[in-house]
Amino acid sequence: MRKLSLGIKSYQEQENESRALWFEASWRPSLRAQALRAPGAEEAQVGTIWSAISRGTERLVFEGRIPGAEHERMRAPFQQGDFCFPVKYGYCAAGVVEAGPADWVGRAVFCLHPHQDRFVAPLSALRPIPSSTPLRRATLGANMETALNAVWDAGAGPGDRIVIIGAGVVGLLIAYLVAGLPGAEVTVVDKDESRRSVVLEFGAKFQSSGKFAPEDIEADVVFHASASAAGLALALACAGLEAKIVETSWHGAGDTPVPLGGAFHAKRLQLISSQVGRVAPSRHPRWTYARRLDKALELLSDPRLDLLITEEVAFADVARELPRLLAADAPGLATLIRY
Repeated sequence: MRKLSLGIKSYQEQENESRALWFEASWRPSLRAQALRAPGAEEAQVGTIWSAISRGTERLVFEGRIPGAEHERMRAPFQQGDFCFPVKYGYCAAGVVEAGPADWVGRAVFCLHPHQDRFVAPLSALRPIPSSTPLRRATLGANMETALNAVWDAGAGPGDRIVIIGAGVVGLLIAYLVAGLPGAEVTVVDKDESRRSVVLEFGAKFQSSGKFAPEDIEADVVFHASASAAGLALALACAGLEAKIVETSWHGAGDTPVPLGGAFHAKRLQLISSQVGRVAPSRHPRWTYARRLDKALELLSDPRLDLLITEEVAFADVARELPRLLAADAPGLATLIRY
């Protein structure tokens, strides 16, 4: 496994303190200093190099829109605090082991950890990053896991006519995966024309949602990834007879209207949820969470996936910049925090 030499100090040479991003109240982030304990026998200390902001989920957290009934299920690994506030949240960290067992020190690792410059975690929670995947791109590991699980849930196969509604990071990663299926006809629909070049680079077709004629598609599989009622209606409208619509968005608190009139029943459509918190049933007997995450990190080896990273912000500036980054109309795709 890869090890990096970055001039890392020994644990004893470093201060026993770290800084972490906290959501103190709705739209009020801060950086908090907190004690950093020494790692135990089966633990390691990681110095974070990059972490990614999961824009959709973290916006819901930031706005206090996690439904009360989902507070426990929506807890992130290593989360501190409770929903709604104050809470330390996030799950896309890539860094280097600074202290721990000798054979781990210097390894590049991914961890489902909140935004924090240094942290201690069990070895079992650290997934080695393959040498073919740069640390910067490895921050997309959780998103790739979500996309991979969705493709498994859909059962999409070679030759299928596949539509993805919503060209955010998860929608584009799904497009990247299914465009590799032999003979698959993949169309991505989004209102943002700037996503067209990424879609074409991945080998799929792009359609503007304003010009998209869903009745002309008769898709075999549809993925909905826009987190909007209008997008879900479009997903249902373009599904063919007995097709499967996979809902990958999470809408948070509030009601989302679903148009179940019209041809929904006559077409015998299947509307199913896909959620990364469980391995897809088709893989569950054989795949562990660790195996799935390892595969996601391996799948990120393609340099074209750098197109999904459109902004970086320094960790020292993240509390000031976060309201802009999580605004509903924020441009771009994945935003990384640089430590």
